[in-house]
Amino acid sequence: MTTTAVDDVSIDDDHASDSGTIGAGRGFALLLVITGALGILAAAVITLDKFELLKDPTFKPACSLNPIISCTNVMNSWQADVFGFPNPLAGLVAFGAVVAIGMGLLSGARYRRWYWIGLNVGTLLGAVFCMWLMVQSLYSIHSLCLWCSLTWAVTILMFWYTTVHNIKHGIIPAPAALRTSVLEFHWVVPVLWYGVILLLILTNFWSYWSTLI
Repeated sequence: MTTTAVDDVSIDDDHASDSGTIGAGRGFALLLVITGALGILAAAVITLDKFELLKDPTFKPACSLNPIISCTNVMNSWQADVFGFPNPLAGLVAFGAVVAIGMGLLSGARYRRWYWIGLNVGTLLGAVFCMWLMVQSLYSIHSLCLWCSLTWAVTILMFWYTTVHNIKHGIIPAPAALRTSVLEFHWVVPVLWYGVILLLILTNFWSYWSTLI
């Protein structure tokens, strides 16, 4: 399986054009738009629920289903306001930027190498932050927020396939063997990543899950 389905650029797009810009295929552009839109949706719902909680401490978000899946517990934690304001406000801006980039690519936009590197660094920082929040949710807050989990999932895809795109086009230098492996088995990293997260969730809350069996 190759990256054709995700980054279906033409042969002319395999390298930078005379202007030093690099485009992307429709598949990758759609991935950015869809994951960015899902991120905006999650961030918007969390933001609205957070404001409701601030107005009414007894408010119960729709995603608070049980002691484990409880958006209320997550939203009331200090980790939900790391930057001095609700985390999802930053998500609204960041995911909005990703959607804008994806829409630009769909319309034929081409970006310079520094722009692609900036997108890669931005999605990397987003993925690191999401993984920190995941650890906090599992081992400190001891609750999961479904909307937060959605942001983790889409950020992982954004980061990984931006990295794949940049390796493919030589923006990130890589040995030929590594480049070939990444392009041929691009699906392995996100599958394993999701698998590890699922395993951590199952094992950490197994005492609760087992009561449901």
